[in-house]
Amino acid sequence: QVRLVESGGGLVQVGGSLTLSCRASARPFESYAMGWFRQAPGKEREIVSAISYSGSSTYFADSVKGRFTISRDNDKNMVSLQMNSLKPEETAVYYCAAGDLSAIENVDFWGQGTQVTVSS
Repeated sequence: QVRLVESGGGLVQVGGSLTLSCRASARPFESYAMGWFRQAPGKEREIVSAISYSGSSTYFADSVKGRFTISRDNDKNMVSLQMNSLKPEETAVYYCAAGDLSAIENVDFWGQGTQVTVSS
């Protein structure tokens, strides 16, 4: 079992920035692809960004390209999501995920989620 613990959510104004972090208990951490999903009220959960085992490959949803950055530190078992120029519609619960990120139903492990609220 892999435990994922997110941190860094909160309230931010439109155009502001937040950095989300996720610490994993996985051993070896570098064997897992990692990613971030989000779920807004009344909407389905969607993938935001993902990063490969080594960190050499990344994915971003079209809506966040150029504004979000994902990184991982395999020595610290952590993955981070830097979010810039945030928009009100990005208010959601953000979830850290590990394993098979090809589809929501395939994700192996989920964090408990952290709330991000973007106020206008």
